[in-house]
Formats: sequence, structure tokens, C-alpha cells
Amino acid sequence: MGKVLEHHSKRLIREAGVPTPEHWVADTAEQAEAIARRHGKPVVLKALVPVGKRGKAGAVTFAATPEEARERARELLGMTVSHFPVDKILVEEKVEIAKELYVSITIDKRRQLPAIIASTAGGVEVEELVAEHPDKVVIAHVDPLTGLADYQTKEVWSRLGLNGRELLQASDVLAKLYAAFLRYDCQLLEINPLAVTAEGSLVAAASVMAVDDAAMFRQKALEGMVEVGSERAWRPLTELEKRMIAVNDADYRGTARYTEMDGGDIGFMCGGGGGSLLSFDALVDLGGRPANYAETGGNPPEEKVYGLTRGILFKPGVKGLFVAHNITNNTQIDVMARGIVRALADMGIDPRTFPVVVREAGVNDELGRRIFTEAGVEYYGEEVTICEAAAAMIARMRSTYPDLYA
Repeated sequence: MGKVLEHHSKRLIREAGVPTPEHWVADTAEQAEAIARRHGKPVVLKALVPVGKRGKAGAVTFAATPEEARERARELLGMTVSHFPVDKILVEEKVEIAKELYVSITIDKRRQLPAIIASTAGGVEVEELVAEHPDKVVIAHVDPLTGLADYQTKEVWSRLGLNGRELLQASDVLAKLYAAFLRYDCQLLEINPLAVTAEGSLVAAASVMAVDDAAMFRQKALEGMVEVGSERAWRPLTELEKRMIAVNDADYRGTARYTEMDGGDIGFMCGGGGGSLLSFDALVDLGGRPANYAETGGNPPEEKVYGLTRGILFKPGVKGLFVAHNITNNTQIDVMARGIVRALADMGIDPRTFPVVVREAGVNDELGRRIFTEAGVEYYGEEVTICEAAAAMIARMRSTYPDLYA
């Protein structure tokens, strides 16, 4: 899932017909001041970072004058929100809110259907709403084959007590949001609050959008808007992580995920799941220093394995490679072998002098063993446990780098 920053999401839903406040983007305090001066009215300033709960983090503020906008912008641009440095801010008109509603559309993974969540208590976290005010929340599922009918949008809001013009407006907004949700392969589209102004109009005062990054191949209109892989990120992606996302996205078959660690000298590739955590912990417990966490599975093609291996070994300071998969990974070992061995050869790495330890179990293991051993890779099959293979990796590191692994 990839998150879409708020200025992009508001533009997209506005194009779908949902009213939003006028907004602009500034990357300096002086730009924010100039925007506020041109607007001539109070403004809201928000940090443009792919994280939630910005208000609680102090990353949403207000300014009544251009000079105040400059000062508030300077404060925001000096912030880090959940490890994300703020380098751009959203400057938008301040909406005079008389009442706050809430609406979101997401995928119910249990029922495998789009789910609408609506409430008359907007402006607070949805988790709090469901826990503390279940009577103010309506959850409705949508059959993707028949779609969202007009009567269903009205039913959602009428169950919450809306009527008259407000009911018609809220129903219209919901229908347009659902259309945008489908059009952009969203996994989440949230408006909080959906503001009712003093004049009785509805405006999407704040929006959150996240899309299925596996669908980016058909979402050309979203290029440059989606923070791909951001649902797994607790900080900005490194350049190497971005390159590995491109490797993964180049072919739909299998997965290749990469997370760069601070420091470390052992490149690490696993198959995901509990066995991978065991492999990682075994290295650390024995004194190893993994440089990354990378996992691949689901029968990736050779090219994907090759690209991931090159990425793992490209990080400066990597002095060895440990690969461990369990039999439940269901990945062809010969394909893994060809991709890894080709990457080693292309990078001029000799596994006889550069520690490479591989532990595999599964499909085509004998062919995979032959490819690895002929290339000089230290290979183990299911006759050796993952922990024993990790110990062999640390032994190789110690013998090759006695000063680093005393």
C-alpha cells in the first residue's frame, strides 16, 4: 500500500467532484507568507508527510495573518514527524466549521469487500469513535459486482440522523468518493472531518488516501504522487530501498522486499515469516551485524532475485551474504541459485574469498545445490537447521575478517 500526500489526494477527489478547500504547497516560510497574503484570509498550515495523526504531533497549525503564516511555516519546516523531516507544507483556506462528519472507504480484509465507515462525530480518530461511540458509527459493505447505489448512500447517512439538504449533499459526496476509490485502486480513502460549514455546505477539510501499489502499472495518472511502500516505512525510504521497490514492481511474479539497516556488514536474504525472524535473530545472537532485512518468496523470476541480490550487495560496508529459506517458502531453489550466482559474478565477487552461506530447502533443491556449489558458494540443505547455517556464516566472517569478528 502506498500513501498519497494530502495535496495530491485533495486534487484527485476534487476532480471527482468532492468540494475541498483552496490549497497550495510551500517549501519555504516566505512562500507560505506570500500565499497567505494573496489569499487574504486566515489559513491552515499542515506538514506534508505520509503519516497519520499530524494534529496530535503538532504538525497542523493556523495563522490569521501572512506574518503569522511565515512563523508557523518556519516552525513546521523545522519539524520531524514520526521520523519524517518536513520539507513541504500545505497551505489552505481555513474553513469555518459548524459541524464535523466522518467518512472513509477501505477494504474489509475479512469479508474481502469495500467497507464504508461513516459517523456524525468527525474530527477524532476512527478507533476512538468505534470504541467509545458505536451508536454514532455506521459500517456498510458494498458488493463490487452491483456497486454503490444512490439509495445506499442515502441509507448510510439517514441511519445517522441526517436529513434534508445535508442528507443529499453527504450522499452525493459519498457516491463521488466511492467512484474515486475504485478509479484509483484505493485501499483507503478517508475524509476527517467532512466539514459542514456555517452556510450549510459540505467540504472535505482533511483527506487521507492510500492506494494498492501493486496496481501502479495501470495508474499512470498517479505517477509521482504515491509514496510506494510507505505503509511499511517508519522513516523516509533510502535511495537503495527505492531502487529495490522498482526491482519488485518490474515483475508481478513473486516478491522482493528490502529494508536497509543502520550500519551492518552481512547482507541478509530470507523468505519471510517466522523462519526469517529466526534467521535474523540467530545471526544477531551469534554476534553478526545484518546490514539489511530482505525477503523474497512466491516463486520470483530469476531477474527479480538477481536485482535484489545486487541491491543487498551494493550497500557500502557489506562484507558477506547470508541466504536462508525454509521449505514452506515454496520457491524454486534453482531459480534462486541462478539469480544469486549471476549477481555475484556480475559484481566480481568470488564466494571463495567473500563469505557467502546459503541454506535452502524445497523445490529443485538438488539442481540448486549443484549451481551454488559449482560457483563456490557454501551451501546447506534441510539437513542443517537455520541456526546451524547462521553459525556457519559467523564462522566464515570470523575467519575472513578476524579484526572485525574477534
